[in-house]
Amino acid sequence: MNASTHDFAGLEVAFVDDDEDLRDANVQALRLAGFTAAPFASASALLERIGPDFSGAVVTDVRMPVMDGIELFHRLKALDPDIPVVLISGHADIAMAVEAMSEGAYDFIAKPYAGERLIETLRRAVEKRALVLENRRLRALASTPEEENALLGETPSIVRLRQTIRDLADVDVDVLVVGETGTGKEVVANLLHRLGRRRDKPFVALNCGALPDSVIESELFGYEAGAFTGAQKKRIGRIEHASGGTLFLDELESMPPSAQVKLLRVLEMREIAPLGSNELRAVDLRVVAATKADLGDPAQRREFREDLYYRLNVVTLRIPPLRERRRDVPLLFAQFLARAARKYGREAPKLDRAVERHLVENDWAGNVRELVHFAERVALGLSGDLAAAAQSPGAAVLSLPERLNAIEANLIREALEAHDGDVRATLSALGIPRKTFYDKLARYGIERAAYEPAR
Repeated sequence: MNASTHDFAGLEVAFVDDDEDLRDANVQALRLAGFTAAPFASASALLERIGPDFSGAVVTDVRMPVMDGIELFHRLKALDPDIPVVLISGHADIAMAVEAMSEGAYDFIAKPYAGERLIETLRRAVEKRALVLENRRLRALASTPEEENALLGETPSIVRLRQTIRDLADVDVDVLVVGETGTGKEVVANLLHRLGRRRDKPFVALNCGALPDSVIESELFGYEAGAFTGAQKKRIGRIEHASGGTLFLDELESMPPSAQVKLLRVLEMREIAPLGSNELRAVDLRVVAATKADLGDPAQRREFREDLYYRLNVVTLRIPPLRERRRDVPLLFAQFLARAARKYGREAPKLDRAVERHLVENDWAGNVRELVHFAERVALGLSGDLAAAAQSPGAAVLSLPERLNAIEANLIREALEAHDGDVRATLSALGIPRKTFYDKLARYGIERAAYEPAR
């Protein structure tokens, strides 16, 4: 059977040789050199375990009983032609090995050989394999629908968010989405709708902050003819229109108090009364509300009703800002740059140092939206003067102390990512006291829990 990722977790080199002493000696040398190596006594033993997701290189002796190294190479090539295979044998097999290399074998090492020769070859082979797998991953991500690009990435917080969206998609529960401006709150709402059983019904979006207080109630609940001056004919409100599907309320914190009272009734009773009517109409909908404010904090909640907040707070999805998932910025930028190049009919330009530094050092206060706009400027060749071209908040050229702070913050984030948010392991890697660590987390606005792996 083929291996799963778990079967070869962390394995970089598979060493195949029927000579037990030689096999064990080589594996020990590879481990001392920093590889994670595993021994296999036969070709069939390896083939039972390996799959196309194998992340390393294979070393095999040519002369072995039952199945020799050349046949093993051909079997591995059929499984995945990009798995690096290093052949080892005596001088008598050189012609055979050269032919195998012409067919795609990575290298041939003749016996006897120096350990350093094998180690250096395998370092290059493993690096090549990692590059191949990374390119495959990027190609797979490139096929992701454009509206989902904002949620691309591999940091634990964004992986956990994607999994939670999939888990909740078919669950009829109202959801509160919390995230800064530009993080993709409507993307999350849309995914919850499209991945669930309501996908064939309406997805109705309303920005509560874009409508005057005098209009929002009629937009939400609709009205009967003659309900107020100018209401010449009946109008179906957004809530009723969304029945059977999903109602997305953006900038929920901007909803006026009078509308909040009526929305609370809708959430509790699943019925509405249009303006100018005493008739109650049942509605079947899921409500996804989004806010950039922490409505659990009275100071930020202000006039927002506490009971409405708790009614919506059954399930809360938090979208991490880009500064908490910096490792994802280059991937996101590559996607947005390719999309912008297609949009404007241009080839995606090669990145210069100024652009690369900007991607790393900028805090991306506008989050994904800001990154999209920056990618479009780069695609149009307008990024030459980054200080002038990137006018959005957080995009100015940094001073030396600011750059040093950005570097330090990035190192802390990388350590947290490498150790899945584990405090003890991160402290050991950084070599700083616990108090200093937490002080720096507070200074740079880093949330440790965001780096814990998805459950």
